[in-house]
Amino acid sequence: MAKRALITGITGQDGSYLAEHLLALGYEVHGLVRRVALEDPERRFTRIAHLLDRVQLHPASLESYPSIFNLISRQEFDECYHLAAQSFVAESFADGFSTMNTNINGTHYMLAALRDLRPACRFYFAGSSEMFGKVRETPQSETTPFHPRSPYGISKVAGFELTRNYREAYGMFCVGGILFNHEGPRRGFEFVTRKITSTVARIKAGLSTELRLGNLDARRDWGHAKDYVRAMHLMLQQDVPDDFVVASGESHTVREFCELAFSEVGLDYRDYVRVDERFYRPAEVESLVGDATKARTVLGWKPTYTFPELVSEMVQNDLRITLGQTEGLPETVRGAR
Repeated sequence: MAKRALITGITGQDGSYLAEHLLALGYEVHGLVRRVALEDPERRFTRIAHLLDRVQLHPASLESYPSIFNLISRQEFDECYHLAAQSFVAESFADGFSTMNTNINGTHYMLAALRDLRPACRFYFAGSSEMFGKVRETPQSETTPFHPRSPYGISKVAGFELTRNYREAYGMFCVGGILFNHEGPRRGFEFVTRKITSTVARIKAGLSTELRLGNLDARRDWGHAKDYVRAMHLMLQQDVPDDFVVASGESHTVREFCELAFSEVGLDYRDYVRVDERFYRPAEVESLVGDATKARTVLGWKPTYTFPELVSEMVQNDLRITLGQTEGLPETVRGAR
């Protein structure tokens, strides 16, 4: 009998890649979606449009415990991947209240409902390298202390600790994945990597003349979301629940990302990139790089994409979109929001 998995945030970048991965492994895949998404499927389901006949979607709100409880009471799941969150760091500064409400309460509601109704269901929490924030050591591992520098990072620390508490207090199989930045063609346009690659394509097509960014010297550990969802699944297949850092182990600046992206289309980033202080964070995270030794040794996981390959794929995808050469490509590969 096929395993049944529930994915919150199935319509996002990670959710769509994870759904594909689980379907390929023979899973029965279910997704939690907001009711408003069901009323606007053409815009809300672009990343999973090619999967809609293979997944089962359920309307529920992470801001409502009764709706979560109702869903869990009606369905049995072997695994739950809790990916849904307000995940844009800049927006978390603009609206910290909704970020806290969605990210903390939503995680708590999922855990509480599973404990009451499906305690044997294995639970994955999507943590973030933003939990490290003002880092105490480099690279960062599972034992590095957290010092978040944004409402988003704070909310993720709270969710991570809730997950660990349910594991330790109630004996549930709950794990936290501390994922460093992971990107791809399905990344939202508001994120800096997609902002760069989509603007590069527009500049190459003659539709834009400049790219405005914040701190070009901020360093991040970037990988491909396709690789990182494999790690999520592997965490729930272990004999003992534990937390894992998932990262490439390489650190690159926003400037390096720009240099590669522009060179992909034969341009020099210095001719087009302008630093705009409006895009600086109130509290900057200067350098993040992960130590994924534990994931490599215990899970047998390692990334398959290199940093240049990631950047190239994203630029080429946005070129196809911008130049209108999308005939025959699935909607979800076109990088639509």
